[in-house]
Amino acid sequence: MSPSDHDPNSDSSKARLYNPYQDLQVPMRNLYQLPTSPEFLFVEEAKRQRRSWGENLTFYTGCSYLAGAVGGGAAGLFSGVRSFESGDTTKLRINRVLNSSGHTGRAWGNRLGVIGLIYAGMESGIQAVRDTDDVWNSVAAGLGTGAIYRAARGVRSAAVAGAIGGVLVGVAVTAKQAAKRYVPI
Repeated sequence: MSPSDHDPNSDSSKARLYNPYQDLQVPMRNLYQLPTSPEFLFVEEAKRQRRSWGENLTFYTGCSYLAGAVGGGAAGLFSGVRSFESGDTTKLRINRVLNSSGHTGRAWGNRLGVIGLIYAGMESGIQAVRDTDDVWNSVAAGLGTGAIYRAARGVRSAAVAGAIGGVLVGVAVTAKQAAKRYVPI
């Protein structure tokens, strides 16, 4: 190596360092002004006012699991507190509450997640078969979900669960429509 290779005053050391951002002359406001309207690949997708079956599946399953886990955790909390004994230390009491909350929350979350999964599949299937989007799809999906969820326990149990599911979904849809109509948002 020659002495000029390490000389700070040589021509090679005066070379400009590479900056990957030097040609990126984009104003910062352009980076943050994102479109607010949904972007669709096809015009047909933009015309429909409903989520796809995959989005419904994810939404209903996730919301149902979350609701079940929170409700089960709360029920487990009360169950854990009721199981306290007089000689328990604070550490043991906390352990009982956490174990009970976790166990009950998982169980309820899984049950309601499966119900949400069945409901989403039934609703999307009924909508595809009927080729309409109305309240009756939701009610029929609730009826079918209850019946399928309890089908292993017998015909009577499936019929009762189906009726309960249909009525619950009917009440929920009616409440949603009433809220849209009478509650200013």
